[in-house]
Amino acid sequence: MGRLDGKVAVITGGNSGIGACAAELFAKEGAKVVISARRTEQLEAVANKIKAAGGQVLAVTCDISRQEQCKAVVEKAVEAFGAVDILVNNAGVVDAGLEAVEKVTDQTIDTLIDINTKGTLYMTREAAKEMLAQKSGSIVNVSSVAGYTGGGGVAYVASKAAMIGMTKNIAMRCASANVRCNALCPGSVVTPMTAGMKKENLDPDMIGAMAKHADLSLPACMPQEVANAILFLASEESSAITGQVIVIDHGADL
Repeated sequence: MGRLDGKVAVITGGNSGIGACAAELFAKEGAKVVISARRTEQLEAVANKIKAAGGQVLAVTCDISRQEQCKAVVEKAVEAFGAVDILVNNAGVVDAGLEAVEKVTDQTIDTLIDINTKGTLYMTREAAKEMLAQKSGSIVNVSSVAGYTGGGGVAYVASKAAMIGMTKNIAMRCASANVRCNALCPGSVVTPMTAGMKKENLDPDMIGAMAKHADLSLPACMPQEVANAILFLASEESSAITGQVIVIDHGADL
């Protein structure tokens, strides 16, 4: 307890899954938490749960693909709590069919790049301004093992690989100002988003290619396991770590 005392943390995609687990964990560890997501009702439910447990939380509805909404989240965090010390870029979407390169649609490309790539960059740009000014901060990008190994739909892989590149660039730029940036790459995670994927919609060519390069018999990650890693990278326990990419997948992609 108390690993984030006095810190202000912004967590995108804080309405369910990894984001909700991270928000609850951060609040227990003493952080003032700002959670954002597109679905207001689910977001408020998480906020109410944190408040009931004695935590401090602000819920801000936000579509991270809209740069003005990202700016508003950071402005409201500073207005409410005075700073932004931690940013967890967790919000993201996955394509429903793991579309291979010769089959991917323009709509899939646009949606995944707009949210996963542009949205992460929009949010980080605004938070980084605050962190660089105060000369401290930690940014944790929740990418995916797909972005690390290439196993997934081509647009999803591209969007998540871009987050890894951003992580290294931001860490390089911000190291002298004591602002850190690291990426986590979870494998399969049991969340409402992944539970909604239907086997009959998955591209058999892509699934077959992925099966040759990963041990699909190993267990999926749970949101709490990923949240624990996010906490470590957000806290001072990892003060010397920046620009790093960590895979969390029970060894499925070794």
